[in-house]
Amino acid sequence: MDSVSVHRIEFDIPWPPDTAYAYLVDTDEPVLVDAGAPGEAGTETLRDGLAEAGYELADIDHLFITHPHTDHGGQAATVVEAADPTVYALDGVRERLRRDTDDLAAAVRTNATEVGVPDPETEVDRAVDSLRRNRECLPPEHIDVELSPGETAEAGPLAFEAIHVPGHQENQAAFRHEDVLFAGDTAVEPFRPAALHVGLDDDCYEAIDAFHRGLDALETVAPDIERVYPGHGPVFDDLQAVVDRDRASLERLAEDCRTALSDLGEATAYEVTETRVENLEKRPYTIFESVGALARLERQGGIESTTDGGVRRYRLDR
Repeated sequence: MDSVSVHRIEFDIPWPPDTAYAYLVDTDEPVLVDAGAPGEAGTETLRDGLAEAGYELADIDHLFITHPHTDHGGQAATVVEAADPTVYALDGVRERLRRDTDDLAAAVRTNATEVGVPDPETEVDRAVDSLRRNRECLPPEHIDVELSPGETAEAGPLAFEAIHVPGHQENQAAFRHEDVLFAGDTAVEPFRPAALHVGLDDDCYEAIDAFHRGLDALETVAPDIERVYPGHGPVFDDLQAVVDRDRASLERLAEDCRTALSDLGEATAYEVTETRVENLEKRPYTIFESVGALARLERQGGIESTTDGGVRRYRLDR
């Protein structure tokens, strides 16, 4: 990456960790990786950040979106309107953004009931609102190129390989150029990104297994990566150390769920989460992590579940 410069643009976001980052790659055909936070303040931040590097919005030729969350695709529509760049995302992002809201609501309602959420409609409203906000920021028709895992995109003189890193978001990509990785929300210092995956949509039980698959993909390229540009937190150099840390974190999560289940005797995923997490109302994403961790534990053996009246309850497999 010695031949080009990377400029980091910091956006304020109204939830921890309080900031998110987009990256301008300074080359003959300027590349923007992620598009920051939504709203007028986000637009101003993006304009100022580009100006500091000597560019305007209209100069962007290529836009890579790591995943369709608002703090990473927030200004995508703004960039498209100003510059009409080629927009790249991982295969499946268009379909995710085009998800029928009625179908989403039905799936989340069923799954929220199954995991024992006291008021499933709260999760339904949260999921539908999130989808609408995500596709307002990144309209699916703005995506020009969907990349398969391992596929390379030629962005002017530079080549970016798409690496599928699910777990935080099902259709998340990290983009690799030579010895540099633009990681999105898959490799972050100093914390493990939340295993949101699909929330309580279909495939919610895959969240933790998917996160491990993402770590497998990162571990494959880690020996060749010298610099990581994450969606949050500082730029760092040791990708393998972060992979190891996140694997250990996921294993602790599973053990916490097992311990909670042992204390409770029999419980829903929601009850397990209530036991292991303080201030659950402020950390609702931890329900998704419990759902994925309990499913992984059941596949591995040692716990089992039964479903009665649409509610799934877990117990230790004695």
